[in-house]
Amino acid sequence: MSEESIPTQSTINPYKFLQIVPNSDGTLTRDCSSYPNTIATPDLGNHTLHVLSKDVPVNHLNNTWVRIFLPRQALNSPFTPKLPLLIHFHGGGFIILSAATKLSHDHCSNIAANLPAVIVSLDYRLAPEHRLPAAYDDAMEVLHWIKTSEDEWLQKYVNFSYCFLLGDSAGGNIAYHIALRVAAKVDNILPLKIRGLMLNTPFFGGVKRTESELRSVNNPFSPLCAIDLMWELSLPIGADRDHEYCNPIIGGGSKLLDQFKLLGWKVLLMGGNEDPLFDRQIEFSKMIEQKGVKVVCCFGKDSHGSARDSVDLLKDVLPYIKSFVLSLTMVAK
Repeated sequence: MSEESIPTQSTINPYKFLQIVPNSDGTLTRDCSSYPNTIATPDLGNHTLHVLSKDVPVNHLNNTWVRIFLPRQALNSPFTPKLPLLIHFHGGGFIILSAATKLSHDHCSNIAANLPAVIVSLDYRLAPEHRLPAAYDDAMEVLHWIKTSEDEWLQKYVNFSYCFLLGDSAGGNIAYHIALRVAAKVDNILPLKIRGLMLNTPFFGGVKRTESELRSVNNPFSPLCAIDLMWELSLPIGADRDHEYCNPIIGGGSKLLDQFKLLGWKVLLMGGNEDPLFDRQIEFSKMIEQKGVKVVCCFGKDSHGSARDSVDLLKDVLPYIKSFVLSLTMVAK
């Protein structure tokens, strides 16, 4: 596409697109009708469920909690070995969605059933009420919560030596930044041992526009104006998109990637070449590869935030996730 043919002005209202209304006190009113929630399914007696789930509070003051997913097959066989643990962070540009959002719930449930694995999905605080690094702080807190939790499902069915960080969109950004904190050895999370990161269309940005962003001014699934608004509402006040939380290329975290290599972590990077952030993801993969970190890239044709149901999403990413997890658990053993 030539520069002359690229539209420079969006015809989309980002607030209407995201179904949010800004309030005078700096909060948002969110219309969740397009992304409904679903309840947890903890009923042990319901034998039609392939995966059980339950909600457990983490921090009452911050109103954070997790939804834990347990494959029924772990209950049915007393000889089933303990399962790997996937710690999941949902998407939504840091400002919308939840661990209870139906798409996120179904996605985690399907992955848990098909791997199999136990999944802990965090419901973290949203911006702009709680700007970054609040979501990172919540994610770090949940690692400590897991390592000290006496929850029966975690204690009985999880092998803490095989943990993975899994994130979609903004959740992929969170997974990366939490990995940086762990790599910096700021906090001791043992007995949890992270084996790898699985980043699905991770949400990164920068001030200078990339070609894939310029092509997406009026992208129907993720217009550039909505992406910009999400960053405006989630970054610390006064920060631009070259802040380290947004731009991993020029941010200060890249020096910690040497530690990724020393720890033996691998990264699974999933995305689509119609994603406005596709070029960002390519830059990110090159950066971590240059540090000697092993990266598995799986790129299709999807756009960021495309309106797919959980079945389609599962079909696209499950083979990669399953292969990635199995390869690392087998190597570790």
